[in-house]
Amino acid sequence: MNSISEQDRSRLRSAVHGGNIPTMLAVLLELTGDERWKADRFRPTRSRGMDDNATGGLSEEIRAEVQQGLVDAVEQWWGTGSPSRRTLSAAEVGEILDFTCGEEVPADFGPMMAEIVHGPRPKVPAGRQDDRLHAVVIGAGIAGMLASVELTNSGIPHVILEKNDDVGGSWWENRYPGAGVDTPSHLYSITSFPHNWSTHFGKRDEVQTYLEDFASVNDIRRHVRFNHEVTRAQFDEDRQLWHVTVRGPGGESEILDAPVVISAVGLLNRPKMPSIPGMDDFGGRLFHSAEWPAELDDPDALRGKRVGIVGAGASAMQIGPAIVDRVGSLTVFQRSPQWIAPNDDYFTTIEEDVHWLMDHVPGYREWYRARLSWIFNDKVYPSLQIDPEWEEPTVSINAVNHGHRRFYERYLREQLGDRDDLIEASLPQYPPFGKRMLLDNGWFVMLRRPHVELVPLGVDAVTPTGLVDSEGQEHELDVIVMATGFQSVRVLYPMDIVGRSGKSTAEMWGEHDARAYLGITAPDLPNFFIMTGPNTAIGHGGSFITILECQIRYIMDAIELMRSRDLGVLECRAEVNDAYNEAVDRQHGQMVWTHPGMENWYRNPDGRVVAVLPWRINDYWKMTYRVDPDDFHLEPARALAGQQR
Repeated sequence: MNSISEQDRSRLRSAVHGGNIPTMLAVLLELTGDERWKADRFRPTRSRGMDDNATGGLSEEIRAEVQQGLVDAVEQWWGTGSPSRRTLSAAEVGEILDFTCGEEVPADFGPMMAEIVHGPRPKVPAGRQDDRLHAVVIGAGIAGMLASVELTNSGIPHVILEKNDDVGGSWWENRYPGAGVDTPSHLYSITSFPHNWSTHFGKRDEVQTYLEDFASVNDIRRHVRFNHEVTRAQFDEDRQLWHVTVRGPGGESEILDAPVVISAVGLLNRPKMPSIPGMDDFGGRLFHSAEWPAELDDPDALRGKRVGIVGAGASAMQIGPAIVDRVGSLTVFQRSPQWIAPNDDYFTTIEEDVHWLMDHVPGYREWYRARLSWIFNDKVYPSLQIDPEWEEPTVSINAVNHGHRRFYERYLREQLGDRDDLIEASLPQYPPFGKRMLLDNGWFVMLRRPHVELVPLGVDAVTPTGLVDSEGQEHELDVIVMATGFQSVRVLYPMDIVGRSGKSTAEMWGEHDARAYLGITAPDLPNFFIMTGPNTAIGHGGSFITILECQIRYIMDAIELMRSRDLGVLECRAEVNDAYNEAVDRQHGQMVWTHPGMENWYRNPDGRVVAVLPWRINDYWKMTYRVDPDDFHLEPARALAGQQR
């Protein structure tokens, strides 16, 4: 007790005033076990939409009681020597979240939430370094770095082949103004690598720095060969290994051999440029948003310029408000409007009080993350199911979804005010969540600016001086930004991946109809694991890092199975893959993403949903918790599978 200074005590008393009340209640219940904190008077209200409800909707008087209760509990914890935290059962964690979220959190969320609160299951101690079972990892973004850390921990030698100059993947590439995450920073974080984020929604530079720090702390770069791009991989049936063809920085080609390959190339990795007549004729600057020219970062580079943005999705919505004050005029070409949600915290900084609580109060960071995992992950999922009896199937899919529509439409009308032209152009005629919900970062305010024009049309042609919209009107421009998305349904593109049958994935799947068990492993691709594979992006919200952590846990379980049984081949059974993908399609058929009223980047040209997960994140967490050997065709290792060259 004497080791705790008065300065620490004073800091605790001041910091609680900046804390999240529902989170402090959760910490109180863990620290004290005192059921009086579950009295109805302390029950927080349900959060509004995707707001973290910092006050819990409680009166100032009750909030003061909670704050003082936390001070007393932490001081008592200090006084007893700061013992290890009390480990709660999954049911106890679920009950606390149910109370502090102010609404029912289904009981089956308990195990996943308990892992967030208390950490993942203990890892199997690493065995000796296994030179036979080495791996090639393709990509040094978040997925590739997570794979590298786990391979290192398990004693599996590996090399990472990265086409860029440094780690970070999409965050290294996407440097456009306003780039950032649409998931709360403390949820969009690697579980083992906490960070005191400066804002509630991390911006690109801070996210990239965070990832570079993760690479440095874990010494990941020693495994990476930068400026090396994989072009092809082919499985060698006789030697039970993959021949991976890689192009070096000078264009030279070499082949690396490895029994295991992990593709970590990302989903939003390859820009999708539309095929529009005249694109080579434009006399100004024309580029994809993911290839933002460095010289345009100069605040004066766009001064007075007539800028056009083709697209109105997530990238366009971040770019527009970020450059609107720097341009002479801004023209946005929008084929289809987006649903946009309010969020008071989009630009809000995170105060030092919060950082202090996360660093010094036991469990505060973990309980806060668990709370975000409910609000931003699966809370909205039930409302995305189509009610076949619903009487207004055009604009909504069920009663709750229709309530969402009224809420978001009311917000849109409030923001656009008397601009009936903008309201008509901006109000979607399809159900909310038919496309990924976007967060308002000043978009509506931007549209009302006098030098901004919203063109609710597509683009038919590029001329030497601008763009021609689908009604034939030409718009004169100096700069054109193609915010037209990515090759989201062309999994593993443009790599040529050839399985044991001699067929490539393009032959097996077609150009845009990939199918993989759990989005991770597929028949004919032995020992080949896909991170960010088909049907694993998140359409209903949440942090994709959560999905990646589920995937690498599953992959490492599979590799450990290969090592423990001395296997040379672990290949998903065709019937297992087929049954899984039939279930995926059935589930998607009942969800908003297959609604005919809109197009989205989730679906391929045939209308099949290829990109996003049909399940709750909680379900996927359970599905990927452990490998079932019965799902795979297993072959023992032959004498020597070969060494990496």
